[in-house]
Amino acid sequence: MANSIASPPAYRQRQVLWIVLLLNLAIAVAFFATGTAGDSSALIANGLDNTSDSLVYAISLFAMSRSDKWKRIVANISGGLLLVFAAGILIDAVRRYYLGSEPLGPLMTSMALIAALVNGTCIWLLKRIEAPDVNVRAANTFSVNDFISNGGILVAGGLVWWFGGNWPDLLVGVAVAGLAAWGGIEILRDAHREHHKAVHRGKWKP
Repeated sequence: MANSIASPPAYRQRQVLWIVLLLNLAIAVAFFATGTAGDSSALIANGLDNTSDSLVYAISLFAMSRSDKWKRIVANISGGLLLVFAAGILIDAVRRYYLGSEPLGPLMTSMALIAALVNGTCIWLLKRIEAPDVNVRAANTFSVNDFISNGGILVAGGLVWWFGGNWPDLLVGVAVAGLAAWGGIEILRDAHREHHKAVHRGKWKP
């Protein structure tokens, strides 16, 4: 009976993570397509971000039925991936700065609105999970960062449309990298805190 009582919350968490995973994969494909068509660093940056998020959600699903130690390991991988992603976006922004680019403002704005709707749905779903573990908290950090990034793309798209230059697009690309780095550091800190709690419990275990 104990297992049957405990299973619904775990099933709900797994179900939500699957939905969020699929939504992120879909939006990543859309970002890459529009970013390539619109020559936008910000859109491609968010495509890489959502791809990274999807990979982390898949790893989190793998870790769900495992021990707390596994969950902490997965969270550390998640944080590390975000830092790698941030470095990749900075490199792409520098490349576009020197080689030049011609982003399409209207396409950026339209894609940002669609992505904001999707990421808002992800945040709402993740917030409904009771007693979230370290990986669910990491997933929520990803979705919040994505939502903020969408707002940046919306502003950048309007500025590109108005001024006709590529600097707002590059600026948002760099800002997305900064958000990813901040999120990665926060996730690593959370995993570190969970590790210390586990060590403390072990020391005081009767």
